[in-house]
Amino acid sequence: MSRLIERLKAAAGSEWTRYVEHDYIRKLAENRLPEAAFRHYLVQDYLFLIQFARAQALAVYKSRTLGEMRIAKASMSAILDTELGLHVRVCAGWGLSPSDLDEAEEHPATVAYTRFVLDAGMSGDLLDLRAALAPCVVGYAEIAGAIVADVRSVPDHPQAAWTEEYAGAGYQDVAEAARRELDRLGADGIGPARMARLERIFTTACTLESAFWQMALDAAQPEFAT
Repeated sequence: MSRLIERLKAAAGSEWTRYVEHDYIRKLAENRLPEAAFRHYLVQDYLFLIQFARAQALAVYKSRTLGEMRIAKASMSAILDTELGLHVRVCAGWGLSPSDLDEAEEHPATVAYTRFVLDAGMSGDLLDLRAALAPCVVGYAEIAGAIVADVRSVPDHPQAAWTEEYAGAGYQDVAEAARRELDRLGADGIGPARMARLERIFTTACTLESAFWQMALDAAQPEFAT
């Protein structure tokens, strides 16, 4: 049997492809991404990370074993104690202060995906929640791995640090752990109805991730500029 993540990606089909090959990603890889788009992305991604921490807290609640609880707690701690601080430092390099981040309002695209993830977890079980998170956790690793050579070919690429972070061994290990956790949670067998639900969750999450990229591109358009 193929890994569960591969089954979910195959079921999502064009929605997965649209997400991982979005025009935002192509522009980033080719150093054609407007600064305004990346700055807007950084702010919204900071707000997303806060909700991501909440999702990991929900994963603790939804866990059936101490092992599952510890996995979720470690992920939540990594976000709250490390990743948010790193994000603030990256944002500082783009002229964004901590107050800029804390005072920003969530864009509807940010709300749509993060609350969908939380709802998937609240209304379902831990596997539902992990399926909703997988496009983000696994997708970023695969996206960065696919574009890192292009980014490295551009001297002083402005998004080099961002790309290297997700293409690096540390984050690739995080993504692989997420793939393994999906397999473990589904190891007892997934019937047709259950699989259909997971596919719907995963596919919808891919669609909402694409909308997140598009939000950043739209912010760079003159009519949206501030």
